[in-house]
Amino acid sequence: MKAFPPASPMTALGGDPLALRLSERVARMVSDLRLGLPVVLTGADGPAMVYPVETLSSERFAERGDDCQLVVTARRAEALRHRPHEGEVALLAVPSGARLDWIQALADPSRGMPPSGALPQATQRAPGVLHRAAIRLVKAAELLPAALVATGADVIATALRHDLCILPAADALTQLQLPRDPRPVSNARVPMLAARNGRLHVFRAPDGGAEHYVVEVGQPDRTRPVLVRLHSACFTGDVLGSLKCDCGPQLQAALAAMEAEGAGVLLYLNQEGRGIGLANKMRAYSLQDQGLDTVEANHRLGFEDDERDFRTGAALLRQMGIGQVRLMTNNPAKIARLADEGIDVAERVPLKIGRGPDNTRYLDTKARKSGHLLA
Repeated sequence: MKAFPPASPMTALGGDPLALRLSERVARMVSDLRLGLPVVLTGADGPAMVYPVETLSSERFAERGDDCQLVVTARRAEALRHRPHEGEVALLAVPSGARLDWIQALADPSRGMPPSGALPQATQRAPGVLHRAAIRLVKAAELLPAALVATGADVIATALRHDLCILPAADALTQLQLPRDPRPVSNARVPMLAARNGRLHVFRAPDGGAEHYVVEVGQPDRTRPVLVRLHSACFTGDVLGSLKCDCGPQLQAALAAMEAEGAGVLLYLNQEGRGIGLANKMRAYSLQDQGLDTVEANHRLGFEDDERDFRTGAALLRQMGIGQVRLMTNNPAKIARLADEGIDVAERVPLKIGRGPDNTRYLDTKARKSGHLLA
């Protein structure tokens, strides 16, 4: 049974070792949403069934009930020509008789306009904690940032009957906003083409989320600033050698620089597509093929410019015993985020490589709109 009441004081103190922690409950919700299962959030206005728009099946959609609203981000609402209330999410009305493919097209601009060509009306109701938690949950699942929220007298009874996850919305939102603190799992020597004296460390979040990796070159002196690169996973660039970005050349150049200096640390953070996941990144690519730049494509999908959480990088550095860094980056935001987390950035080491005809617009957009220092 996954009907989760708030954690009791005894649970918080470890009185029941089998009791689920809040982080574990939220992780289950994220997993269920990826599977297309609804979850239940409770709040001041009562409980609501939350359905993931992207993975929702037509059979489950048919069971949603009549009192249903579409929750999207403020960015997506603006793309749909609505002026949202203040805040990060917006509520849109779901007409009676609406089809699932129409709703999914509203959430996914890479599919084109909704089949009918009509756009939904904004509701008069201001979104609350429950709606913000719903969007944060589907984002954590790396799904399109859109959810159907259905209310009704039998929400809890239905959830209990079908063994669905239930959690207070405020608790879920609080947990999703906390920094993640990955723990070491294993490490071993890995000689690489760019750096023969390498060691790979694997870290895993306590809630079972994505693993992150640390590539240690040589034996860095922790008493002095260590040459460090925060590198976000880029399957297309790092593995396929995509020419649409500069990620692959940056990865190899950073490792080569560390080899040349005899020591360094590269953090490989599993935050694909600036934190939106590979599937959404490909949706953004399809929008770029239609003329949008990187930032515009992210906004059209309903995401912010950058959804990454660099607190994870700071946590990995602390785990590695590193408090001072010479940071290889062109992104001032990385420097600011690490400094906020207590990491001393003694020097910025520029990493300007990989520009070509296929990624010139991408790099120019990073410089113009995200402040990257590429000149």
